[in-house]
Amino acid sequence: MIQMDIRSPRGRLATFLVAALLAVVVGFGPDLTGLSLKGQYALATLVFAAVLWVTGAIPLAVTALSIPVLLTAFGVYPDIDAALTGFADHLIFLFIAGFMLANALQKYDIDRRIALYIMARMGSTPRRLIGAIMIATALLSMWVSNTATTAMMTPIALGVLAQVVGRDEVQEQSDDAASFSNIQISTLLGTAYAASVGGVGTLIGTPPNAVVAAVLEQQLGYSISFAEWLIIGLPIVVITLPIVWYVLTFRLFPPEISDVSDAREQAREYLAEEGDLGPRARRVAYIFAATAGLWVLGGLSGPLHWLLETVLGLDLSSAFWTTLYGGSGETLLGVEGHQGLLYYVMVGLYAIPALVLADTVEWDDLEDIDWGTILLFGGGIALADAFAATGATRWIASGIFTNLTDAPVLAIVFAVVLLIIFLTEMTSNTATATIVVPVLVSLGSVLAGTLGVVPEAAAVFLAVSGAVAASFAFALPVATPPNAIVFGSGYIRQKHMMRAGVVLNVLMTLVLTALITALFYFVWPAILW
Repeated sequence: MIQMDIRSPRGRLATFLVAALLAVVVGFGPDLTGLSLKGQYALATLVFAAVLWVTGAIPLAVTALSIPVLLTAFGVYPDIDAALTGFADHLIFLFIAGFMLANALQKYDIDRRIALYIMARMGSTPRRLIGAIMIATALLSMWVSNTATTAMMTPIALGVLAQVVGRDEVQEQSDDAASFSNIQISTLLGTAYAASVGGVGTLIGTPPNAVVAAVLEQQLGYSISFAEWLIIGLPIVVITLPIVWYVLTFRLFPPEISDVSDAREQAREYLAEEGDLGPRARRVAYIFAATAGLWVLGGLSGPLHWLLETVLGLDLSSAFWTTLYGGSGETLLGVEGHQGLLYYVMVGLYAIPALVLADTVEWDDLEDIDWGTILLFGGGIALADAFAATGATRWIASGIFTNLTDAPVLAIVFAVVLLIIFLTEMTSNTATATIVVPVLVSLGSVLAGTLGVVPEAAAVFLAVSGAVAASFAFALPVATPPNAIVFGSGYIRQKHMMRAGVVLNVLMTLVLTALITALFYFVWPAILW
């Protein structure tokens, strides 16, 4: 039987034609009960994009660029300007700023220094060494994209392994699977998994977070703040990261050696070689710290108001708060309405000219970012907008999740987490979030009564839960960029990732279900209801 490589020229063309044919069948087939004609065309566009995203026949960003063309060709939008508005969404610029800020950190090896410092301080035993690598990776992934963090940490992890087991003993994919040491497997898998878990912690940590924030803003007009996400994401990171570490190092791949003193010393030598931070590097660190601080402060209007006025006795005008945090009232500038100087997208964009004015980076340093991910965001937002405008998301949500209307909260969360993790293993976490999050937003109106909250609160809760779950697919390289990068390094076999991933997928489905349900009852009320 002849097998066709899906990424070969003929395979790409064949897959593209299949996607186009399916889009035509859905778009021009029998009317779908309860769905408008434009909604049916939007659904056809989703089918086209989903086939290409799932198969990976062409780059994800290229598929994303075809979405506004199809939406306009089908007549979902009267002109392409409306279809392209998703590519100018403000959250896209937040990620552009985040990527550029990460480039500045990497230019001066600040992220590498942080990782080496943690490893040198904590890596006294094999398990602690792996834990130190995972903590460093997760911490960096909260502020630098998890893709960039994994790309930076994988060579460091391999260098550490060379000191632990000997450079000649570090195995490659072509070697016999039985010859791989447990410490090599657990170290590399731990690096990938920690990057995914750490990315959950902040709004800029991983693309699915930005996808859900953009969809909530577009469909509900709800802006989830940086601090609000941190309140939800950070506990998940703190609880799940040790579980992943324990499963890898105690149950699946316990290290078979006891002495890691050479590796710890190597980390110290690497750190010493970096030397002290120069003046420019310190300025980058200050700008990064200020940006992170303002991101958090921007979501703390209530506590800050209480501190300044109740505790310190400062009587500040409403115009001051409107200027700082946004609102419809008059500002200190004498105009009505303001986004707020501490709005997290604006704060992120402050950092870029600050880096240039501080004489730390040039444009050549900033422009080399993941533009493919940026374009993928734009296409996903354009598709989500079209689904919302045509009622297609509500139609899908009602059709698929009707049986959950009388289910307990625990069962609803379990169904969402299980669905997202399963889909992510077949596609990628960004593609899954792009496809499913708009459906989860519309599901809010269907399940609001069951959850006992207003539709908007239900939509936000379900969408954020779905975005979180999208980062917990561990079994296949395609599921997340960290998985793909570590597998692509050539020092891990897919059977190793499958073994660990299947176990962790099952375990994390249960852990996330319990954790998200607990957050629903004890944390979300302070944010939404």
